[in-house]
Amino acid sequence: QLQLVESGGGLVQPGGSLRLSCTASGFTFDDYAIGWFRQAPGKEREGVVCIRERLEFTHYADSVKGRFASSRDNVKNTVFLDMTSLKPEDTAIYFCAATPLYRRPQTYCPISQRNFDSWGQGTQVTVSS
Repeated sequence: QLQLVESGGGLVQPGGSLRLSCTASGFTFDDYAIGWFRQAPGKEREGVVCIRERLEFTHYADSVKGRFASSRDNVKNTVFLDMTSLKPEDTAIYFCAATPLYRRPQTYCPISQRNFDSWGQGTQVTVSS
């Protein structure tokens, strides 16, 4: 059974950094693209980044470009989201999700939730002084 578990959330001051992890099990991890999404209170869920499985091609939302970086360890079945220069508006529950894109070009990496099949439970990130 496909399972995704996020970890690493917490409280951080504005300008600080945080690393989130998404650990997967129950499927062939290196056949799947992983997406990070977030949902702030009272707002719709939005895409943050998509990372492909082999060349680690990434596609970031404009709101996080230059501040967030995603990477993956296909041996440990884990994807990371390194968040720097955090702002209060980054406060949200962060989710990772998986979708099999191995039949699509490696440069195809949508950050739209309708493209992702399986989801984790999320981890809370709060940016506040």
